[in-house]
Amino acid sequence: MASTHLAFDLGAGSGRAMLGTLAGGRLRVDEVHRFATPVRERGERLTWDLEALWDELRTGYERARRAAPALASLSVDSWGVDYVPLDRDGVPVRAPYCYRDPRTAGMMTQALAEVPRSELYAATGVQFMEVNTLYQALADRILEPDMTARTATRLMIADYFHYRFGGQAVAELTLASTSQLVDVRSGDWAFDLIRRLELAPRTWPPIVPPSTPIGRTAEGVAVVAGCSHDTASAVAAVPADAGGGPPWAYVSSGTWSLLGVERTAPLLSDAAFQANFTNEAGIDGTVRFLKNLTGLWVLQECERAWRDAGSPAGYDELTRQAEAARSAQPVVDFDDPAFAQRSDDMPDRIRRHCRNRGLPAPRTRGETVRLILESLAQAYRRKLRTLEALVGERLPVLHIVGGGARNALLCRLTAEACGCTVVAGPAEATAIGNLLVQARATGALPAGRSIRDVVRASVTPAIYQPER
Repeated sequence: MASTHLAFDLGAGSGRAMLGTLAGGRLRVDEVHRFATPVRERGERLTWDLEALWDELRTGYERARRAAPALASLSVDSWGVDYVPLDRDGVPVRAPYCYRDPRTAGMMTQALAEVPRSELYAATGVQFMEVNTLYQALADRILEPDMTARTATRLMIADYFHYRFGGQAVAELTLASTSQLVDVRSGDWAFDLIRRLELAPRTWPPIVPPSTPIGRTAEGVAVVAGCSHDTASAVAAVPADAGGGPPWAYVSSGTWSLLGVERTAPLLSDAAFQANFTNEAGIDGTVRFLKNLTGLWVLQECERAWRDAGSPAGYDELTRQAEAARSAQPVVDFDDPAFAQRSDDMPDRIRRHCRNRGLPAPRTRGETVRLILESLAQAYRRKLRTLEALVGERLPVLHIVGGGARNALLCRLTAEACGCTVVAGPAEATAIGNLLVQARATGALPAGRSIRDVVRASVTPAIYQPER
């Protein structure tokens, strides 16, 4: 029998409501609503507009119910680290800050004065990034003590919207694991660490495993805490065959690129610590051992700058221009902090960066886009080699899922740079993973079929081989 589920896939740039119908061991996915993720800029402060975002989710929900009156379930996935502080009545005490807000500057230094870096990594297994929840919560404590005193609980973005839809106020494990406040071995909050940093243990809600039903909407639709972290949902939908085949790695390619492997246990070696790789929770007790890289963020900011200047161009057109442009060697390290913040002049920022370092600066849009894509492919190569050294094996297959899988030039450049087979797709991996985790949680997945079995039956990835 067919079952229908609704996935809300929230990205830092845009969000979608995706309706999935599972029948005959195959999943059909239809977009019912798309919207820009609303962000507010007030001076240096960057916050997410919760109520505007909730209105978009409600619109998507109503459209989905009209299209599928027998809708079985819904689930939300989102980016990690950001959270909504709530008072005792469950009302936000302020808008959630965006992870690109600069208020966390210097907070890592504060934290490491209390807990040594090696001890923090041994406890949480999470890479050190100043955007992490730990440093955001520390910024709350130091910069906004009155607001912090009124905080009864903190819910991360997807968890908050599950709560609004009628679910319990809980933290889903894959999302919580991005915080750098979860014990990497137990899967519970690292309360000793939280107490040492004076981050109010009472404010961290109970953690539930992925694929947990947590309530129902007023209309009776099940609310499922699936893989609430978008990357966890995307990795769940990697179309790899569990029955064998060569070892593989993945890149979840979107605003960020997350390159890693799926493991059964965390990797907490000194080499992993020195390389600043992270251990985040995945589906079915797995660990996503990965590295965060700047992904298509710089390209998105360039596209926004060109659009705001009155000369818009779609990604397909920009990619065609990049195909025709000259090679951009040498490449740029877009993980440089100079590119981390929002910018109305990202193309100019790239040119200045190149000139300041004696590199040839791109002269056209096509050359700018080509520089971004070649630089990204080379970043994948560097981190893939590091990953192979850390796990002690060659990884001849690289699955690219997410929006970057649509970019044939990026995939081809990546195959050449990494010297491996690139399997591109599904582009909608996050929504597909979200939908199929829901289906399993509600008993709709066919007996004997895994999530990846259904993914392979439902999509046909593109294959790219290195020419040399």
